[in-house]
Amino acid sequence: MENYTEMLRAHHLKATPQRIEITNALLINGHLTIEKLYDILLKKFNSISLATIYKNINLMIENAFIQEVKIPNAKSVYELTKEAHSHLVCEKCGSVEDLHIDLSPMKKLNLSKVDFQVNKVDMVLSGICKNCQ
Repeated sequence: MENYTEMLRAHHLKATPQRIEITNALLINGHLTIEKLYDILLKKFNSISLATIYKNINLMIENAFIQEVKIPNAKSVYELTKEAHSHLVCEKCGSVEDLHIDLSPMKKLNLSKVDFQVNKVDMVLSGICKNCQ
């Protein structure tokens, strides 16, 4: 738990019991929806509200401690912030896996014709995972 406290403080966040448990849940489970986080935290804090989780998640995103992964046609999932990476999403079971590929060339695309500068590249590939094939 002391490591979680240090991790949160390094991102200028107070180490509340709820934030420590959110961190723990994301470290153990990886990518989680708000609803799944709520189910996990409800077992520890029987009176926690969904609003409390949303408030904490938003603050943790603002402080770059966690990040939202937007998945087309599905609910967003959240993960602890790490180095830049993409995601693989299974269309059958909904599992989300990290994919480490270099997307930096995408930032260098010549988009001067449309007067656009690329600052960030996110990629989500969907298909069928090994377990569902």
